[in-house]
Amino acid sequence: MIRLRVKNFGPIGPGLSENDGWIDFKSVTVFIGNQGAGKSTLAKLFSSFSWIEKALVRGDYESRWFARKGRMKSRFLSYHRLENYLEGARGSLDIEYQGHAYSIRYVDGQLIITELHHQGYALPQVMYVPAERNFISYVRNPRELKLSSESLKEFLTAFDQAKESLRGALKLPINDSEIEYDKLNGILNLKGPGHKLRLTDASSGFQSFVPLYLVSEYFASTVQIQRQKRQEPMSAGEAERFRKEVESIFANNTLTHEQKRLALSVLSARFNKTALVNIVEEPEQNLFPSSQWEILKSLLTFNSQGVQNRLVLTTHSPYIVNYLSLAIQGKHLHQRIVASGRQELLPKLEAIVPSQVLLDADDVAIYQCDERDGSINRLPSVAGIPSDRNLLNDFLRTGNDLFDKLLELEESI
Repeated sequence: MIRLRVKNFGPIGPGLSENDGWIDFKSVTVFIGNQGAGKSTLAKLFSSFSWIEKALVRGDYESRWFARKGRMKSRFLSYHRLENYLEGARGSLDIEYQGHAYSIRYVDGQLIITELHHQGYALPQVMYVPAERNFISYVRNPRELKLSSESLKEFLTAFDQAKESLRGALKLPINDSEIEYDKLNGILNLKGPGHKLRLTDASSGFQSFVPLYLVSEYFASTVQIQRQKRQEPMSAGEAERFRKEVESIFANNTLTHEQKRLALSVLSARFNKTALVNIVEEPEQNLFPSSQWEILKSLLTFNSQGVQNRLVLTTHSPYIVNYLSLAIQGKHLHQRIVASGRQELLPKLEAIVPSQVLLDADDVAIYQCDERDGSINRLPSVAGIPSDRNLLNDFLRTGNDLFDKLLELEESI
């Protein structure tokens, strides 16, 4: 079980009230809550620790390099622009991560790293998809922008790689549309029934959806190919040469932090990444409810391609939570149909919820973050289905209650 415990960091106060504070990261993990409640903070910390664990397993550098005092703040918290959250903490800071291969705790400005038995560890491709992705449709090359966010720079680079990998048109799951890349002019074109236009001229929904879908599809496909190749690990001699090249990259002061990460990624291509950790902020951004269902189905499909894949979402949308309930109920119904021998009903179920989207209730965790006191609560379930008594649906009911009060006021006139 991969899990994270966070107390008194940024918007997070006491953290999770149960399970000794541990947030379990299942196959699908979702954070909901108001702005500034800590959803993205938790997702970014999970992203950072997942990357650190991967680098440790891969042997990029020794534990003592990570454990150096100030390293976490200057290199990893700053990567997601979280370093200022160390100031003005609500109380005693406590951040701890337990993965398959390493346990990592952040104490007194440095990391305490403990190696675990990791026979089942799958080297992941860790991808963070930021909410600020809309504008990148206008960018031909990541180098055109001078950004302070290293994570956004990396997503821009991934988007560029995904575009370059396109061979012909790629079918999109919404509006019977497809995307193609004009490499000569560096332009993404969106095609649909009776029209063709540049992505820069498309709706904001497409400008948010296409980068998310394209990068997710690209890495899911890449990881699946690498998994099937079953590449052999490096020999002792290769590992030693790899270590020296890594040291050379980080000793090169002429390279920016992003360039070092990219050089390290290229160098590490000889390793076989067999899992995708896809962390997505606000997948619903600028999308109609039916399109939110389509992007969720796509993300769940990519996630289902590997048993050790992880999908982490932050969302403000009640539709995302409700659609996850569909996927869980669909799984339950699938099991009942098979058990009863009524296989003739499976095509009808497939038409409602595709088989690759079905989710076991034990593989999903939804957490609510409260901006008022920094607390976190796991959303309860009823017969395995996420409760509709959640923050997002509560505000829908609040709107209805306010409208009822208006009607009562009108009747008193």
